[in-house]
Order: sequence, then structure tokens, then C-alpha cells
Amino acid sequence: MNGTYTKAVLALGSNLGERNETLTEAVADLVDPPEVRLLAVSPIVQTKAVGGPPGQPDFLNMVITVETSLSPQELLEHCQAVENKHHRVREVHWGPRTLDVDVITYGELRSDDPTLTLPHPRAASRAFVLYPWSLIEPAATLDGERISTLATRAADFGDLAPFDGFGDFDGMPTAGAVEER
Repeated sequence: MNGTYTKAVLALGSNLGERNETLTEAVADLVDPPEVRLLAVSPIVQTKAVGGPPGQPDFLNMVITVETSLSPQELLEHCQAVENKHHRVREVHWGPRTLDVDVITYGELRSDDPTLTLPHPRAASRAFVLYPWSLIEPAATLDGERISTLATRAADFGDLAPFDGFGDFDGMPTAGAVEER
């Protein structure tokens, strides 16, 4: 623990079991210790699996922002402990999983450490991270570009769908989609 608080962005995903329940419980578990304070929670989006073996169930994905007094390595270990609590199994690279928690950013820290590369090395090309993040931090940037712009350029952007917690529905909401009465 370093005593000062640093803002971090965490991405969560699940494609096995009770996905929505797992994500809800994981957020609570991630911010349970006093060293991690919740700042914002994105809406959940549903996506096709990116990479890994074919035929995987769809993922539910979300992003949270936190502030933490944990070091980057301690935060990673905490995220992995939460994954383990939710029965994460690491058998197949990019395979199906009950819970995946990635540290996307930790303040402005840049690190090439193979254990924890920051910012996350694939975040800038993954709409399932960028789009939910843009909903809670519209002005956020990654590598000097707005995350909303990066999201629309990501190969998986067209596969995003909103998730209402009960079932799926088609298409992303667009500006002006709600009629005024």
C-alpha cells in the first residue's frame, strides 16, 4: 500500500454461469477493501468472444473506475483474487471464463512489465472495453486519443449490444432514440 490514492480503470467480463450476477458480485468484491474506492460503474454490454476457441458463449462486459492506495501489482493481485473467488479457471488462452478482470490503466503509469503492462496492451483496440468506459468518462483518452473514437474504430464495435439485465435486445441506443411526449 502506498498511502496515496491513484485512479484506475478496471474492465470486467464474464461468459460462463450467471454472468450478470457474477459481474454485480465482482464489483462489490473489488471495492470491498478500504484501499479500493468505487468512482463509477458503466452499463453492461453484451459482446461476442474476441479471440480464443470458436463457439464460446457471448460475454457480458463492463468497466469500473476506482481510486486505490494499492500499488499496481497489489491491485492486480486483488483482481486475480476476486477472479479466483468467482471460480476463474485459466486452462485455455482467451477461453470461456466465469470472470475476467483486467487493469486497464493505473493513473498515468506506463509499464512494460510482462506481469502487468500499462496501459493494457490491447485496450485501445477493444470496443468491449472502450465503449463502456466512454459512457462513464466521455472525455477520457488512451494513448492521446479519445476512447470513444477508438471504440468506433475497433473491429468488434459492431458486435456490441446493450444488456438490460433480463435479456438481450438488438442494436445500440442512438442519440434521439427516445421520443419526447
